[in-house]
Amino acid sequence: MSKTSDMVRKMFGEGDAQRDAGLTTPEDVVRFDDIQYGTEEPKWQMLDVYRPKAAEGKLPVILSVHGGAWVYGDKDVYQFYCMSLARRSFAVVNYSYRLAPEYKYPASFNDTKAVCDWILANAEKYGFDTDNIFGVGDSAGAHMLAMFCCALTNPAYAGTTGFEVPENFSFRGIALNCGAFLITPSQEADMTTMLMGDYLPGGGTKEEFDLISPVKHLNADFPPVFIMTCPGDFLNQQPSFVIPKLEELKVQFVYRRYGDAKNVLAHVFHCNIRLPQADLCNDEETAFFRSLIG
Repeated sequence: MSKTSDMVRKMFGEGDAQRDAGLTTPEDVVRFDDIQYGTEEPKWQMLDVYRPKAAEGKLPVILSVHGGAWVYGDKDVYQFYCMSLARRSFAVVNYSYRLAPEYKYPASFNDTKAVCDWILANAEKYGFDTDNIFGVGDSAGAHMLAMFCCALTNPAYAGTTGFEVPENFSFRGIALNCGAFLITPSQEADMTTMLMGDYLPGGGTKEEFDLISPVKHLNADFPPVFIMTCPGDFLNQQPSFVIPKLEELKVQFVYRRYGDAKNVLAHVFHCNIRLPQADLCNDEETAFFRSLIG
């Protein structure tokens, strides 16, 4: 493992623990924990399902792809954010996936495919409306979700990725939060380039960077998308790479930039459910999802 991945795990872990200190499961949420969705690695291939306790019958679904620079995170550090989405009248699937550098690309995408298969297979048991499945992802999770949607909607690209996509599965809409959409090698030792050395089997060749840059593989069938960032997001220039392409392809999208010079917020601020700005962002994203339900 590189020193960069080790630093990310330590720094992000401390920050997430501080963010969620004292939070507990809301009384109006029912949760189903530690469900195994795959057979290759039981430690990582686990998910939770959250639903509003008072809801009956099928609910629209949100699949959450957690962030963590491709090397950090699991469902436990996203539980409170995901339960806050469930309180907005959704069934939420919160899963862990295999991380680099112990598991190189495309292991995490194979896990995402397995979760999608699991959702379809367990729709009756957990009350999933499979005609209305949505996705949220932040940071590396937004990158993964965008790339996965490219593979779902672009068969030519899907054949080059090295992972399979689920059959009869589609997203009605997605939200990409503080994400990376164009990844390029840097002449300097920046964090992303160093992380790619841990994440990619070839250590980050030009071909690999092209393969994993969603903006290069979008087509007109990409799902409607809510894109957001903030002044304090170190990836806040990334939407400028993908929005022109969405406009060219006439893909439906909403772009929001939260905060301002006096309140810059921070990368993935929306996961801190104590923040009023997180409430606003999560309200607007789920309202966008509801607007897409036929």
